[in-house]
Amino acid sequence: MADVLSQSQIDALLNSFSAEGVKALDEIEEQAQEKKIKNYDFKMPKKFTKEQLKVIDSIFENYSRVLSSYLTGLMRVYCKIEVLQIEEQLYYEFNNALPDYVMMAIVNMGIMDDDVPDTNCILQLSNPITGAMMDRLMGGEGSYLEINRDFTEIEVGLMTNVLAKMAGLLKEPWGGYIETNPILTSIETNSRVMQSISPDDVVILVMLEMEIRNVKNTVSFCIPAINLESIMAKFSDRWSRSSKKLDPKKEKERRLSLMDAIKDSDLKIDAVLCETELDLYDVLTMQVGDVIPLNMPIDNNVTVKIGDNVWFDGKLGVKNSKKAVKIDNIYKELR
Repeated sequence: MADVLSQSQIDALLNSFSAEGVKALDEIEEQAQEKKIKNYDFKMPKKFTKEQLKVIDSIFENYSRVLSSYLTGLMRVYCKIEVLQIEEQLYYEFNNALPDYVMMAIVNMGIMDDDVPDTNCILQLSNPITGAMMDRLMGGEGSYLEINRDFTEIEVGLMTNVLAKMAGLLKEPWGGYIETNPILTSIETNSRVMQSISPDDVVILVMLEMEIRNVKNTVSFCIPAINLESIMAKFSDRWSRSSKKLDPKKEKERRLSLMDAIKDSDLKIDAVLCETELDLYDVLTMQVGDVIPLNMPIDNNVTVKIGDNVWFDGKLGVKNSKKAVKIDNIYKELR
């Protein structure tokens, strides 16, 4: 006869099932939080691939190093700058997150290519960074200044030269991909009247984290996506051309031009007859007239080293009353 469960046993079994179900749901929620799942908007697909964003990240990593060196020298205090994040969003989302009064510079990239439209970008400094820079430039320690008002003409004039230099420093990082001549065209301190980019335009927002003494905040660089697409297309053309096999004649000419450019460089050359080892005591007690045996005949060839590498050997002699080495053998072929 089959066993029959009592009511208490049935209740215990159901409770165990419900407890395991709740535990499983908790585990799913924890896994979802760990993976940081992000909603994807299928109505507005991303315009740039991860590989393209990596290129932009590489450009601004270089820009961060160049800018850090410039600001460190300008303000006589170490400035640390690094790329915080790069994301694609609508311009009005970026603009709505800004305070009413903020230092914004319009930068014309000055791209030297007729196929790329005129590109205006926005370089924006957060108010804590702007306040710290102004305080340092006017002789202070670079501490944070609370700014809840419009900037004065003196403050704008003070920051104009700094922003112009920051814009010009973009030339070197971008130069490895496309020829540019970035210049500062204007400065705007009211984010609500900025009209250089349409609110519904898609932009690439590059966030840099800047630290000056105890002040740490962001510097943003906003690039219209439609312009960046044209620039990235030029990247692809350049990479495809560079991947093609070079003409042997042109490659030879390139090598010769490189050799012409470096042939006047100075190199240290050492002629070594023999190398030996001595005890420290022998070195400390050495006197004038002492002899160090080299265990090598005087007429043996000496080795000629350039850096740490042996390139030649030859005979040791005298020419024009000066010690000289006559090359006998070449160990490393020049190419």
